[in-house]
Amino acid sequence: MADALAAFMEKVKARNPGEPEFHQAVHEVVASVLPFVDKNPKYKKAKILDRMVEPERVIMFRVPWQDDKGEVQVNRGFRVEMSSAIGPYKGGLRFHPTVYLGMLKFLAFEQVYKNALTTLPMGGGKGGSDFDPKGKSDNEVMRFCQSFMTELFRHIGPDTDVPAGDIGVGGREIGFLFGQYKRLRNEFTGVLTGKGIKWGGSLIRPEATGYGQVYFADEMVKYRGDSLEGKVCTVSGSGNVAQYCTEKLLDMGAKPITLSDSGGTIHDPDGIDREKLAFVLDLKNVKRARISEYVKTYKKAKYIEGKRPWGIKCDCAFPSATQNEINEADAKALMKNGCFLVSEGANMPSTPEAIEVYQAARILYGLGKAANAGGVATSGLEMSQNSLRLSWTRKEVDERLHNIMKAIHSQCVEYGKEGKYVNYVNGANIAGFKKVADAMLDQGLV
Repeated sequence: MADALAAFMEKVKARNPGEPEFHQAVHEVVASVLPFVDKNPKYKKAKILDRMVEPERVIMFRVPWQDDKGEVQVNRGFRVEMSSAIGPYKGGLRFHPTVYLGMLKFLAFEQVYKNALTTLPMGGGKGGSDFDPKGKSDNEVMRFCQSFMTELFRHIGPDTDVPAGDIGVGGREIGFLFGQYKRLRNEFTGVLTGKGIKWGGSLIRPEATGYGQVYFADEMVKYRGDSLEGKVCTVSGSGNVAQYCTEKLLDMGAKPITLSDSGGTIHDPDGIDREKLAFVLDLKNVKRARISEYVKTYKKAKYIEGKRPWGIKCDCAFPSATQNEINEADAKALMKNGCFLVSEGANMPSTPEAIEVYQAARILYGLGKAANAGGVATSGLEMSQNSLRLSWTRKEVDERLHNIMKAIHSQCVEYGKEGKYVNYVNGANIAGFKKVADAMLDQGLV
């Protein structure tokens, strides 16, 4: 298997040079599924893995726009349509200076398996631009979004490709994008998710990734006969995912003690309760200030500049910021400090070396494509509501989300159980692969 994996990856790297995130994502999946493919030669004969690592379509385009000073700016736009085997392409749009084709191919590839695990009929895709909305006026963001959609609209639709938000694309950006799509197509349809509640959005969507991350962690500890009650938890990030991960941890009776941003980490040993969380929501969502401001109001807390939370003693860790935020040294520090569970809210936040540390210690490790699937699952629920022309209550959406996360956990156990230990990496990858691969076999060589 090691030789077969090395040969496959050599071919992937030769065809996709300079795309390390994509190589990392492919390596993780292929390492898990190669033994399964070897036992099921129908997948090998049809070269399913070779087909899966090639996007069905890649769209790259120029996005010219004018800033408030009247200066012309030019950015680059992308949409990677990875797989439509089980439904229309589904995945977010990311606006951030680090966006490039390799980054979006990694995210689109992950999205294929994540969406398959949700039990909903959604393919996988991802898109975005190297545009940075930070520091831009609303009018500048609107002009950029309108220019971006003027090209993208011809490639998407409710039965073709349904983008959503991601880093840098929140309610404001989705609104501007949807408005331009509606203007160009002269139709009001569920083509984007993450819309405003008053015009086709779903309740629980902002909370869904963070909630789902905790629901998945709860399923993992329940499977071992334990609960999250009273567990000390470190959370990274302070954006949407981290905020609602913290809220759901409080609902479960856990004790979240950290949050972070690109500047550093706040550590509150007394715990971040609901009053403190409300302060953080105002700080980050309204004032758009740095997390370091927290310690000016809550004096017992400490701010650790330039550091992530992984050196702080905890029972459970919830990485909710960005890819590769936990390296091998961080993972070893978590194990040394007694951490027995990692549940990922970000996409691929643990390096391959960190994952090896988790698995060697046989902790409960919920990888991103399983643990953070709640966001896209609720986007799928928004699509359903749009198609039915109705809105479900908050309770209905939350119950459906919770049930989806339970179903994802069950699939991981089915395909990842190794005696009393559950290898959630193998379980998630094999379950997602099998669903997509079987659909590809049924549909012929396309």
